[in-house]
Amino acid sequence: MPTAAQLESLYRVSYQLTYIMLQPIHLVCVDPRTRNVYVLAGSGEDLEFEIVPNGEVF
Repeated sequence: MPTAAQLESLYRVSYQLTYIMLQPIHLVCVDPRTRNVYVLAGSGEDLEFEIVPNGEVF
């Protein structure tokens, strides 16, 4: 389960991808080992984001 900080960051990243950059989001998943949230996006699936439990985006 994502933390509150991860959910806030995920909302921010999703908003920027879909409404500002007009890019599709293909996959959002949580790694159960690290508890990081991964986002795969872009028309060529070439945009990758990793959100750590404290909400930082890489």
